Amino acid sequence: MNETHPSPILRGARRAARAALVAALAALPLAGLAPAAHAEKADQNKPINVEADNLTYDDLKQVTVATGNVVITKGTIVIKGDRVEVRQDPEGYQYATATSTGSKHASFRQKREGLDEYIDGDSERIDYDGKQNLTTLTTRATVRRLQGLSTIADTVHGSVITYDGDRDFYTAKGGKDVAAPGNPTGRVRAMLSPKNGTPGALNGPGTRLSPSTTLQEVPAQ
Repeated sequence: MNETHPSPILRGARRAARAALVAALAALPLAGLAPAAHAEKADQNKPINVEADNLTYDDLKQVTVATGNVVITKGTIVIKGDRVEVRQDPEGYQYATATSTGSKHASFRQKREGLDEYIDGDSERIDYDGKQNLTTLTTRATVRRLQGLSTIADTVHGSVITYDGDRDFYTAKGGKDVAAPGNPTGRVRAMLSPKNGTPGALNGPGTRLSPSTTLQEVPAQ
């Protein structure tokens, strides 16, 4: 075969090989940007433990209702509320809905895998989906990323905030319930610390947040 003028088939094969090499090299930097940690994966397989003033259990429906200073634990997950309902589907996946009736919000906390960091949040209602590893905080919701248990790295305020533990990201929606004199339309607000910055103490003075110019509301489904 004359290599000076290769055949169309050979030229096509060479182009395909070059394209594959370029694609492989282009993918390498993206791999380095993937999240380094997710929510603790072992939590999904852990049993749920319940502490409460009162508890009812329906074995036929696989529903447990706990009321009065309720504390639910599932591995590193801790959910607290005035009332928590726990359900289990036929596949064995567990779900929990926590609500508050007083001034104190229901709360959620989960460790991030491989790090001394936690996702911590509170709202009037919290829904945990053990199958999809999703936690949804509804009505006057706040979600924080904590370094250790006492230092705030990031904070997000909104009407509805969903934390995806598998992909390690939040979505947030604004709403009238988070409207305030400095935020009359109830827009989502966030405080995001730079990687080389100094996070704030959990029990320190509050931070004045400004409306974000990049974090937009998520359209209703």
